[in-house]
Amino acid sequence: IKAWLSSRWFAPSALVQLARQELASSVYLPFWTYDAYSTSHYNGERGEYYWETESYMDTDSQGRTVTRTRQVRRTRWYPASGTVARWFDDILIAATKSVSPERLASLEPWDVAELKPYQPAYLVGHKAQRYQVELGDGFEQAKTIMAPAIESDARQDIGGDEQRVHQVATSYSAITFKHLLLPVWISAYRFQAKVYQVLVNARTGEVQGERPYSPLKIVGFVLLLILAGLVLIYLSKQ
Repeated sequence: IKAWLSSRWFAPSALVQLARQELASSVYLPFWTYDAYSTSHYNGERGEYYWETESYMDTDSQGRTVTRTRQVRRTRWYPASGTVARWFDDILIAATKSVSPERLASLEPWDVAELKPYQPAYLVGHKAQRYQVELGDGFEQAKTIMAPAIESDARQDIGGDEQRVHQVATSYSAITFKHLLLPVWISAYRFQAKVYQVLVNARTGEVQGERPYSPLKIVGFVLLLILAGLVLIYLSKQ
């Protein structure tokens, strides 16, 4: 965590020296993973480019108005529909509401290939949280993660130069799930009477958390960019 704090851009200079870190807790947080086979029926449009010659008025080097031509790209649209299918494996959904999903997502990737079957001995000396997101609600969240991949498959199936996807209807089959406990260090530090939370992926060492910013450093950096731009303009004129 100290190494992470010292590498933060625009952080106050005294952050590492004055931050008072609280005791870190080792916690197994609950997650769901979902496997599913999706079958999606879509309708949309396929766009194909073609070129047209158009005339326009311009001024030549002698100030006279002349007529010129140029090639303009147009798009011709055709209706398209079809079916795409995909197998989704280990869609990971946080089952805790104690930590923001965005913060937990920033700790990824998790090496789920190394998961072990549950044994009570693994939890000795650590905290473990029960799931706070129900199984069905977690699958609804998983659908939102699957949706962009399904739309991408539909666009690829439509082909052409451009694609429009108007509607997608998806059914899911062969749905399976796993309930996981993934290890996270949760800590916090105080700086100038404010508390900032920090999370550490206990498998990879990835650190994510809240941090303060130094307004003086940000203003100084902006002024430096402005100065550099003025110098470049001056040199280009010279």
